[in-house]
Amino acid sequence: MATKTRRTRKALYEEELARLQIQLVEMQQWVLATGTRVVVLFEGRDAAGKGGAIKRIVQYLNPRSARVVALHVPSEREKGQWYFQRHLERMPTSGEIVLFDRSWYNRAGVEKVMGYCTDEEYERFLAQAPIVEKLLVDDGVILVKYWFSVSDKEQQRRFKRRQTDPVRRWKLSPTDLESIIRWEDYSRAKDAMIAATDTEHAPWWIIDSDDKRAARLNAIKHLLSQVPYEKTKPEKVTFPDRPDAVDYVRPPVDDQRFVPDHAAELAARDLASAKS
Repeated sequence: MATKTRRTRKALYEEELARLQIQLVEMQQWVLATGTRVVVLFEGRDAAGKGGAIKRIVQYLNPRSARVVALHVPSEREKGQWYFQRHLERMPTSGEIVLFDRSWYNRAGVEKVMGYCTDEEYERFLAQAPIVEKLLVDDGVILVKYWFSVSDKEQQRRFKRRQTDPVRRWKLSPTDLESIIRWEDYSRAKDAMIAATDTEHAPWWIIDSDDKRAARLNAIKHLLSQVPYEKTKPEKVTFPDRPDAVDYVRPPVDDQRFVPDHAAELAARDLASAKS
């Protein structure tokens, strides 16, 4: 893999992202029309850029048939279930796309490294995952698995940014900080996971994510290539003439509660500042 010397220009990124997002909408329309089921797994180290890629994928999709699944720590009841059960309960129905922001592969990553599962549970998972995925694929599900690969230096930079960014501070968890000192443990766990679960029916696709913009474009472009969609012709829409109002009088505006116009106040302050 060639080393990149510069990050994707913002203008180039935004232009291509807009083009690809149109294709995503077209793809979803085909999924709906054909009753196809699509499952996409997003895995990778903390701060690898999975969430940002998912947001760009679903940004303009119909949320009624495109869901993001990001499961919490299993409840006591879920801990007593078959490990895959709570994930399989979120599988798509006909005409749906489901994107997992972390998936059943938590067991092969954070659970293994942090000791949240036993060695027996871990080995059982590695043996069962390819079988479960084969069953899904054999039943007609399109299953795509992505691993977002971030370097240690870039991960550290993103962690530090989270520390000082008030809208990203919540993303910095104790597990994130622990991952810094367990970098090699996570590397070994990832290598073992891919070796055991990279199959012909459900292969792993690696995305270099040091450049977030490039990673998002690459992920979307590749996802589109994994769904054999065809552009569907939208139904013709004819707008009716709006009828004249008959026997309707709007209640007095003063009798209604309106949200204070913060935007107008902001604009007025900005104008005053520009004049001064």
